[in-house]
Amino acid sequence: MENKKQTFRSFSEKWKNNKKLAFNTTLEKGSDIYNWILNRNGFANTSQFKKWVSKKKNILDAGCGNGRVCALFRKYAPKETNITGIDVIDLKIAASNLKNLNVKLEKRDLVKKITNIGKFDLIYCQEVLHHTSNPVGAFRNLTKCLAKNGEIAIYVYKIKAPMREFCDDYIRDRIAKLSYKEAMLKMKQITQLGKALSNLDVNVKIPAVDLLGIKAGQYDLQRFIYHFFTKCFWSKEIDFNSNAAINFDWYHPTLCTRHTLKEVEGWFKQSKLKVIHKSEDHYGIT
Repeated sequence: MENKKQTFRSFSEKWKNNKKLAFNTTLEKGSDIYNWILNRNGFANTSQFKKWVSKKKNILDAGCGNGRVCALFRKYAPKETNITGIDVIDLKIAASNLKNLNVKLEKRDLVKKITNIGKFDLIYCQEVLHHTSNPVGAFRNLTKCLAKNGEIAIYVYKIKAPMREFCDDYIRDRIAKLSYKEAMLKMKQITQLGKALSNLDVNVKIPAVDLLGIKAGQYDLQRFIYHFFTKCFWSKEIDFNSNAAINFDWYHPTLCTRHTLKEVEGWFKQSKLKVIHKSEDHYGIT
């Protein structure tokens, strides 16, 4: 229960202090965040994504945060498509960001019964389930809200390289009890590290190191450290504080389970759902 309260507090503080975090870049065609959302869901371009959502009459964004993905769906879905966003945190920020966009918002907890919100032919729940106290239970609750032939698109953290897992837990353990302001001071140092590595603009050829989960290949130095040792997020597309807030998003919440592809495939099998697309990158499973 303590972890759930801490995670609730963590996300509430994150959105309170970063109302527009990643909102504009999510909508900006060609941005890294925009492409990451499309590509991990199997779409090479906007036309493919638009064609997908054009067939959906009722869309649910489960864990909508500040409303950025609701806005993305609203931008590309037909006007008559009903879009609903739900979250366990206060939705005032999402409501402000989505003003005049015709999106319905409701405060809901995914680990509790939610079937009375309706049926949806698309449920989008990405970067959310791993922050709940019962990821598989929350997933099953969502599947009960699927309309006939509906689709559910999830993204959860994967188990990463051993040194990355150790370092992530080490940092998380040391900042979990800090206030937002105190934790952000620590995150700004990590963000400076990411920026410094990125500014080097160096590619390195790395041999395979099986014990450390490192695959042979050519890596940007910042991404090599990011993939295998510690999350030090940096993007030139957003300002420094937004980069620090994204690092905070990873390190501060204590509810942050990690999973395997086989495990997640099992969730679908147990719910008698067919997997029509799957993707696994360095950080997560779609």
